[in-house]
Amino acid sequence: MRGLVAGFAADTSWRDLPVALIDVETTGRDASSNRIVELGIAIGKGGEVIARHNWLIHPGCPIPEEVRAIHGISDDDVKDSPRFEAIAHEVAEALRGAIPAAYNAPFDRAFVTNEFARAVSLGLTPITGVPAIERDVDWIDPLVWAREIQKEERSRTLVDVAARLGVKLENAHRASDDAEAALLVLYALGNDVRMPSGYGALMSEQKRIAQRQADERRRWRS
Repeated sequence: MRGLVAGFAADTSWRDLPVALIDVETTGRDASSNRIVELGIAIGKGGEVIARHNWLIHPGCPIPEEVRAIHGISDDDVKDSPRFEAIAHEVAEALRGAIPAAYNAPFDRAFVTNEFARAVSLGLTPITGVPAIERDVDWIDPLVWAREIQKEERSRTLVDVAARLGVKLENAHRASDDAEAALLVLYALGNDVRMPSGYGALMSEQKRIAQRQADERRRWRS
């Protein structure tokens, strides 16, 4: 089935498969010009967090003050941290063999794929077999499901959705904390009957809902 991780059967419960929930903190919102300063990954399976990873990353450019005010990461915090290309293989190994996911997935996906592409342009041997950096693999996005399941609520920020679901999030806007909270939010939302249990059905329905939501936002703006 198109968009699924190779080797994972479409009719398998997505809860029983490994999921890598990714969160990035950055120097800005444009993935083509801004850079990652922190990357967190929470690995889940069977409804539980089974592994956590986190890296502070030197972006190679100053962190704007207005962005630092959001995530609290300063130039001084990353001055001795590695550049992304130095940890790219380590990140790839953490992501290997898992379904990629992120809260507002297009944002995190753009940054992750762009960082890997830059690393390759600097001489990194291209990495293959990692679902999160394969173009034809779809990411699970808990935000799409939060917008659907909690559509009557005004705010669907991770902080607010987590609070409504009883998921603990103490250090919002730090990568590993956001990643773990978003993964637990995904599992909590998965208790709703509107979320299919099968991996293939989940991704197919998410694509349909995401397109409808995008159409509704365009109509609202116009």
